[in-house]
Amino acid sequence: ARVLISSSTSRGTSLACSSHLRYPSPSSIQSTGVSAVSPDGYSLDNFYLARPGVAELQLDLFGDYKGNIALYPVFQQYFRTHQPRLLAVWGRNDPFFRPPGAEAFKRDIPDAVVRFFDTGHFALETHAAEIATEIRGFLSR
Repeated sequence: ARVLISSSTSRGTSLACSSHLRYPSPSSIQSTGVSAVSPDGYSLDNFYLARPGVAELQLDLFGDYKGNIALYPVFQQYFRTHQPRLLAVWGRNDPFFRPPGAEAFKRDIPDAVVRFFDTGHFALETHAAEIATEIRGFLSR
């Protein structure tokens, strides 16, 4: 099932994305906040990613991210129509999911609660207690 990556993504792009399949990579340590994360989590990720065929499946997901983006208008229409309660907790320094992505929820759901934490991609691992407090507060309103 390498169809997505082989038909829509160049070999160079595949190689560039494959560098993100092993944690911690030297470039990810600073930008993602992984230095503050217990090695248990990313060691387990590495174990599962090392299984035969799994890296290729992950690369297919990376290559098909544009399919997710194509669905954004559907999600946005749902948000505008139904106005669900929404809490977005985000790592302010996440190199993959930038803060404007979280702030965009407020365009469709003006009452959305968006909270940034001084961390990277692994916000839940580095700020679990603070995020749990946000979730409890949000659910109690």
